[in-house]
Amino acid sequence: MQPIQYASSCKLPGNHNPLYTQRFGADPGMLVWDGRLYVYTTNDAVTYDGEGKPQENTYSNIRTINCISSADLVNWTDHGPIPVAGKDGAAVWASNSWAPCAAHKNIGGEDQFFLYFCNGGNGVSVLTADSPAGPWRDPLGHGLITRDVPNCANVLWLFDPAVFVDNDGTGYLFFGGGVPEGMQADPGTIRCVRLGEDMISLACEPQTVHAPYVFEDSGINRIGDTYYYTYCSNFTTGGNELGITNGAIQYMTADHPMGPYTWRGEFFQNPERFFGLGGNNHHSLIAFKGEHYLAYHARTLETPLGITGNYRSPHLNKLIVNEDGSLGMITGDMQGVPQVEPFCPYAVIPAATMARQGGIEVTGHDESVQLCAGEGSWVQLEGVAFDKGAARFTIHAGSEKGGSVILTADKQDAAPLCIAQVPAGEAADITVAMESLIGTHDLYLTFTGDVTADWWQIAAE
Repeated sequence: MQPIQYASSCKLPGNHNPLYTQRFGADPGMLVWDGRLYVYTTNDAVTYDGEGKPQENTYSNIRTINCISSADLVNWTDHGPIPVAGKDGAAVWASNSWAPCAAHKNIGGEDQFFLYFCNGGNGVSVLTADSPAGPWRDPLGHGLITRDVPNCANVLWLFDPAVFVDNDGTGYLFFGGGVPEGMQADPGTIRCVRLGEDMISLACEPQTVHAPYVFEDSGINRIGDTYYYTYCSNFTTGGNELGITNGAIQYMTADHPMGPYTWRGEFFQNPERFFGLGGNNHHSLIAFKGEHYLAYHARTLETPLGITGNYRSPHLNKLIVNEDGSLGMITGDMQGVPQVEPFCPYAVIPAATMARQGGIEVTGHDESVQLCAGEGSWVQLEGVAFDKGAARFTIHAGSEKGGSVILTADKQDAAPLCIAQVPAGEAADITVAMESLIGTHDLYLTFTGDVTADWWQIAAE
């Protein structure tokens, strides 16, 4: 076998941030369903000038939303970019799809999922689905929050939704942002509203949330019996008595989801403090498998790609919740969070599942997601538990000119566990015998030639 020239990776070994590197992704919103954490992000689309050089991110070309999910917070399945806005999207009337958030609710005995997004800075819209990964549909044919809604016409930035379903099944939506001139300390541009039983209508008039030095980026959560409203501060906070810093995440608490809220403190500073590149600071909070987590974005993928222009990637760190309910200060880092459970290789694994990768592209969405690999491309999965051993490897793959998939454990250049030859032609199931493996290992799939793959599976006997 000829030596393989492995594709480079933008994610160092041992690092779990950013969550993925095959695309950019900003403004993370999160949803827990059936033992998995789903993360939805604005699909930052790189724009280029006439000479092919990346330009500053204008957000004007963003019409899709990324969706990834994980059961262990280290190995992530890419569900592809969701087509949301424009002629190819579910909401054909919308121009953009920014700042997603998602919710689940059982209505009439049926599990339903709701994806809220902003159509630029002038409204909040909603899509529905029967699965957290879609396919998504437009139930209204227009925005849910527009400037025609009472108490919304004077919101500078009618965007950045945050959704929350309380224990009694009632849904709430927070949104808004912007700093009117001379109102830096109390912009008054955040709104909260109770949603209808169907989650796609409003049950009351939106109310104003007075958050000190607010800029944008609402979040709403319940921890115990306390409601937490979280947000990003603006960039004119100098000299305030509260100690609020620019572009940092603040929290307020209340005894009711619609308030009144009392400011409590700051718990995550601007990513510039940790990674050197700053900008807006967008977050969400979630409880998952006994721990609380903070998702945020940072510009950590720009440097290894050799570009700049405010293109963001999602990160995850533990949220510190003290016994008295206060939130501790969080340090952003590249290490991220530890794996919360071993990865099981015996189920049918979507091919676009990885902890790290080099040279990989992911295409399609919903049921048509494919991993696309070229010569030397690879994916790594961490903490794969071979507690039943291994006997056979099956992959559903195809190739234009022919290629192969090489499985190794713990190191890319280790002796192959097996090699699956992928002949030129349509995708098909390819099964090969593999060396037995016991215990927990990192697993590498390295590709030669050109290969597109849908899924793979390992059989114990």
